[in-house]
Amino acid sequence: MIELDGDSLSLIQTDAVADGAAVSLSPAARERIEKSRRFVEEIIARGDVAYGINTGFGALSEVSIPNDQLRELQINLVRSHSCGVGDPLPERIVRAMMLHRANVLAKGFSGCRPLIVETLIAMLNNGVHPVIPSKGSVGASGDLAPLAHLALVAIGEGEAFYRGQRIPGGEAMEQAGIEPLQLEAKEGLALLNGTQAMTATGGLALLDALKLAEAADVIGAMTLEALRGTPAAFDRKIHAVRPHTGQRESARRLRELIEHSEIRESHRDKAFDPRVQDAYALRCMPQVHGAVRDALKHAKQIVEVEINSATDNPLVFAEEREIISGGNFHGEPVSLSFDYAAIAIADLATISERRVERLVNPSLSGLPAFLSPHPGTNSGLMIAQVTAAALIAENNVLAHPASVFTLPTSANKEDHVSMGMTAALKLAQIVRNVETVLAIELLCAAQGLEFLKPLKPGPKLTEVYHRVRERVPAIERDVQLSGYIESLVALVRELGSAG
Repeated sequence: MIELDGDSLSLIQTDAVADGAAVSLSPAARERIEKSRRFVEEIIARGDVAYGINTGFGALSEVSIPNDQLRELQINLVRSHSCGVGDPLPERIVRAMMLHRANVLAKGFSGCRPLIVETLIAMLNNGVHPVIPSKGSVGASGDLAPLAHLALVAIGEGEAFYRGQRIPGGEAMEQAGIEPLQLEAKEGLALLNGTQAMTATGGLALLDALKLAEAADVIGAMTLEALRGTPAAFDRKIHAVRPHTGQRESARRLRELIEHSEIRESHRDKAFDPRVQDAYALRCMPQVHGAVRDALKHAKQIVEVEINSATDNPLVFAEEREIISGGNFHGEPVSLSFDYAAIAIADLATISERRVERLVNPSLSGLPAFLSPHPGTNSGLMIAQVTAAALIAENNVLAHPASVFTLPTSANKEDHVSMGMTAALKLAQIVRNVETVLAIELLCAAQGLEFLKPLKPGPKLTEVYHRVRERVPAIERDVQLSGYIESLVALVRELGSAG
């Protein structure tokens, strides 16, 4: 059970809830929410004008709304903003999005009733997952369209996935035993304003990317062994004098992975192996892998600040007796961080593909052409490298920053937008591509080790080699490689989790 207090939610906890963990609301958070709501009701009772409570929204903010139309205003807001398009977001992202929204409301600055948060939690705990189209947010007033589709199911409309079926939202709520919300003043806006679609999409992708940074060390070390490279460049003294945290960590792991290697011992004698140093794709693994790891950890810190931040507008400060309109919904902090992370993780694939090229190219590897025992009549792993190159080309396009582009919306009231959801979706796609490139390198590295037998790599890499062989046999003759690559994508994920 993960208790929401509005202040301490982590991406690791987000991952757990995305996988089905249950959620509750802390008593302290409930008290803050109630206090905030009481102040909103005082504003309405006095007849004071406050944006989002008794006015229109966006470019219609100067239109005052009579008290007898406040409920209609909130329902119309949810319905009118439910205009997303594209494929539905995966269930894990939807769960993360619901969790992040509930946690933001739990901070007690949104002016809604505790019932709003409790309904989101009930939907999570009972498996009611709104159908949320993936496109339609520019990250300006937050993720308005995606969050509107979430809110639509909470009020008994829209569509939801429930127990494996896509059904009307009201029907899903009824089957789960959850009463649909009857929105009061401010509550529709409280559900829609915020960055939770981008933090959910990009946050989960960041966790996967961090695992890939771990897996890359393992796979790169196996390639180093297959190419009979030297671990000299991983010496701790080198990295002590350039002490970037990620670089030092990557170098340490690479040293440990190569320990007690028979392959390494076989070419330690310089008379046998006159090479002085390896190519950059091998020698500079700590510098590149480490820089990627540091960039991803920085992005993760930003996202974890965001998922514990009040991103509504206006914000209700009950203690100070103020309602203040601002711009905390703007997605720029996370948009920039996702663009940064996308560039970083894309480069992890770039260096991996260069190692693949060294493995399959006989003029660079000293191994049979394209790692085939019978090159010529067999093409071996030639096209595996081509596939990796294709994914690199796609990543190069996707890594172009979304945050540098803006397009004004809402009659130019929202004249600078973050494109944060675009940045998050691109990051998620790049992560999937990088997984596949690393799986291709793992396939090639394991195949390269076949030609060095009976020599074995270090014990840790020998274990990884056997895990590869449980899924993919040594390739003697040409076969269809797609299935092998897909099976190794799952292993890449496991290697990252173990790291």
